[in-house]
Amino acid sequence: MRKKVLLMGASGSGKTSMRSLIFSNNPASLTARLGATIDVEQNHVRFLGDLILNLWDCGGQDAFMDSYLTTQRSTIFQQVGVMIYVFDVETREMNKDLEYYRDCLDGLRQFSPSASVFLLVHKMDLIREPRQPSFEKKRKELQDASGEGTVSVFGTSIYDESLYKAWSNIVHTLIPNASILSKHLTTFAVACNATEVILFERTTFLVVATSSTLPDIPSTASSLGSDTTDGEDARGLDPTRYERTSELIKAFKYACSRVREEFHSLEMELYDFTAILAEMTRNTYVMVIVHDPTIETAALKLNVRMARRKFEELQGDSVAL
Repeated sequence: MRKKVLLMGASGSGKTSMRSLIFSNNPASLTARLGATIDVEQNHVRFLGDLILNLWDCGGQDAFMDSYLTTQRSTIFQQVGVMIYVFDVETREMNKDLEYYRDCLDGLRQFSPSASVFLLVHKMDLIREPRQPSFEKKRKELQDASGEGTVSVFGTSIYDESLYKAWSNIVHTLIPNASILSKHLTTFAVACNATEVILFERTTFLVVATSSTLPDIPSTASSLGSDTTDGEDARGLDPTRYERTSELIKAFKYACSRVREEFHSLEMELYDFTAILAEMTRNTYVMVIVHDPTIETAALKLNVRMARRKFEELQGDSVAL
């Protein structure tokens, strides 16, 4: 099953850099070497089993944008599952960007009316603190420009975990029956007496699904390395823990490749929680976090091994629909 993902935005807005970071495992420090995209670069990324993301990275130069909206209109906007439009937070040509964006929305309404739309306010690292007021101003401006259509707006940067949060939300909309995976992850969490269980895609380490909240788990602010209480969820867990984990593991995988070693698994035993990261299926990794000090990592790894066959079946079912 193929899902077309349209990546659009002005030239220099950072589209190719984020694609390189998410799908090619390149660190942010190397993205400056990337050249401008010429016309359309297509990449077929196998995400989960038979689910293939057909990623169209569209060059943002005016000549290309005009062509997409006229002579190539039906080709570009046909059968789109998701359109991601990237806005440079410091652009001086916002009016022109908004005009192109509205024209792209018209193309979607004509050829792919059911497509989801994600707007990324990119390069947030260039904004001086506090960033939130600047982002909220941009969010309102973009929502107003979108009319009555439903859009999701994220502030992103290649230098922090925000990019993984946005892209995890994007790909989650493309996975049929992701809620079924979440249900079974919750069952698995109960069986392990785990605080939380997270399923990651193997290559990108984007979040595929998570277990639901378990009410009888003790609260802590330090899960997955967080030492702050700001913005915690109901259990005291850092709300950025998923994307921070994605970012850290990707960086660790890159460090392994630099010394010609392959990443396989990870175990952490700290004073207030234990976590393991292990292969669940051919296309996924699972992270299991427990706060019960009596549970050994060997028991968690055994449970993962026993659950693999079931999750292989579930993964096959979820992408076959």
